[in-house]
Amino acid sequence: MYKIAIVGASSLLSRELKDVLSESPLAASNFALLDEEETRGQLEQVGDEVTFIQAISSDAFASADFTFFCGSENLTRRYWQQALRAGSTVLDLSGALDQETGVLIRAPWIGAEVSAVDLLTPAVVPAHPAVITLALLLRRLQQAAPIRFAAATVIEPSSEFGRAAMDELHQQTINLLNFQSLPRAVYDAQAAFNLLCGMGDEAQASLSRVEDRIRRHYEAVTGGRGPALAVQVVHAPVFHGLTFSIAVELERPVEVVALEEALAGEHIEMVVEDTDSPSNLAVTGQNEVLVRLRPELQTRNANLATRLWLWAAADNLRLNAQNAVQCALDLRRMRPQGTVQ
Repeated sequence: MYKIAIVGASSLLSRELKDVLSESPLAASNFALLDEEETRGQLEQVGDEVTFIQAISSDAFASADFTFFCGSENLTRRYWQQALRAGSTVLDLSGALDQETGVLIRAPWIGAEVSAVDLLTPAVVPAHPAVITLALLLRRLQQAAPIRFAAATVIEPSSEFGRAAMDELHQQTINLLNFQSLPRAVYDAQAAFNLLCGMGDEAQASLSRVEDRIRRHYEAVTGGRGPALAVQVVHAPVFHGLTFSIAVELERPVEVVALEEALAGEHIEMVVEDTDSPSNLAVTGQNEVLVRLRPELQTRNANLATRLWLWAAADNLRLNAQNAVQCALDLRRMRPQGTVQ
């Protein structure tokens, strides 16, 4: 039996994490749901168990084997050291700790095995879900041919910035249809019916920070040996689901069928029909990344391609939760069991 603390238990990401945990080998753990004082007493469910959210107290992390931080970055910064002092392994889904000394950024799907040295880390940051998708796709393509160039436009939903961003997008939509002024606390810009590559000066959300985080995490999970990747993040007026437009140029022509075979496999589902395009709606609640490959045929042989486009989609919350749980499972195999007092 393990004891697992979930901080930010009322967040959207926490709900997805609880679902993934209930389907994992950690489902039989004892769970402590923790959050800010104003959410205390709310009922939440983990698997078949219904429990209350508790306020974070001085002994909240006592005997916790793993602590998942799913709330805001500020919440993580306030309490992660307290969790460490209690002897808990910290898994930071908020990304607040990815530049802290000794904290590892991990994505087990990309293939890096946990080592004995990893056990010395004070905390683990599960890699950004966009990075998992991009690194996984490019790694598979490299099995077919070396990659000369890759560039990705990451189209981000409001749920990446939390419930407040989703509420503001919803309210902006209603206000625009009623010719009323727009709330701007999160975006400081019109996000409804609009595509944005940057937010207002007073915005709580920041696309440039997301881009920087994606670049850091990509470098970390590929060990600096992945193909060079140019990234731009765009915000779309949708609630859930990451989508990607990825341009790739290979060092030599490769058969299109071979490229599709290289991409297909665990965690990736290839879509070959034009009528069934990957989309943020299609991936809702899905464990796999949906991918459509479109080659730019530049040779006389219509079956060969050097340049190609990938259109991909992934459930951002689900993928983040899956990665975090897999990180915990990797660490679990290297730790003694039965530490709950």
